Amino acid sequence: MSKKIVIAIDGYSACGKSSTAKAVAAQLGYGYIDTGAMYRSVTLYFKEHNVSLTDPKGIKEALKVIDIRFKYNKQEGVNETFLNGTNVEKEIRKMYISDAVSDVAAIGLVREAMVEQQRKMGKKKGVVMDGRDIGSVVFPDAELKIFMTADVRIRAERRQKELFEQKQIVNLEEIIENLRKRDRIDTTRAESPLVQPEDAKVVDTSFLTFEEQVGEIVKAAEKTVAAQ
Repeated sequence: MSKKIVIAIDGYSACGKSSTAKAVAAQLGYGYIDTGAMYRSVTLYFKEHNVSLTDPKGIKEALKVIDIRFKYNKQEGVNETFLNGTNVEKEIRKMYISDAVSDVAAIGLVREAMVEQQRKMGKKKGVVMDGRDIGSVVFPDAELKIFMTADVRIRAERRQKELFEQKQIVNLEEIIENLRKRDRIDTTRAESPLVQPEDAKVVDTSFLTFEEQVGEIVKAAEKTVAAQ
């Protein structure tokens, strides 16, 4: 595909957004931007530096010094997240970050700062970006919008498997409760709540294989480019 577009993938936690977005980007030769990792990195910084979520001045000062970058690890074949020069990819995936990230992401100052960075990253097109408000707020004019969903228990089972692979043993019911809490915060927050854009293609991954969900989005992208 010679012409390039912006592909915005939104949806609930643990629907496979990030892994799907990475695979779609790889197949299309596009760049991949993990917005969830950006909010997780901010959460990690806040925790490490005792930044209070009720202190606007402290939050503003912290955001001024937070630098988030993505680097491709050729040896591992994965994108990794760097916070102020330190590889935090593994740390930001831990449960204590998952438990706090929705509260941090709900803060207006944080969202404004991250959205500004995300828009800069996507300006040249040819990117796949996933998150909660990419198609509704960050790139409302994205040529292709995808909204991913799945049954909460299936999402929890997938997240439990991911955590187990990272040598973290977490009870399934605890993960279900975490996902329900995040869904509630994400869909009801005042700043950029998770919504399904009217022009988004809905992909329910409950009973799709990984290859099927990636293939569905790649086909939609090819169709969108052909129609340009």
